[in-house]
Amino acid sequence: MTTEGKMREVFVQMWEESERGWGSRPDGFSLHLNQEDLEKYVKAYWDRMPAVAPDEYSRPDGKPFKALVSEECYQQLVEASPMKFGLRYWNGEKRLFARIS
Repeated sequence: MTTEGKMREVFVQMWEESERGWGSRPDGFSLHLNQEDLEKYVKAYWDRMPAVAPDEYSRPDGKPFKALVSEECYQQLVEASPMKFGLRYWNGEKRLFARIS
């Protein structure tokens, strides 16, 4: 059986960057196998932050949503998830997913 053209469901979280003196702007997105991985990813991100807000940082932007990705992209997530709980991408890579909810 071929997996060519097969699409898999994932969770997407958009991110926003805040920079002191410059404001905020879109800062890409992260892909996750499931809601639990997304929550672990966001928690791990905030756990690495210093106690005082840095001059520049990212934060989740809006509610996560479901999307479809290629089998190849999905397998990259599977390989990354045991350690990272997801993968981060730049805005120009939005072609990687098709929003479904």
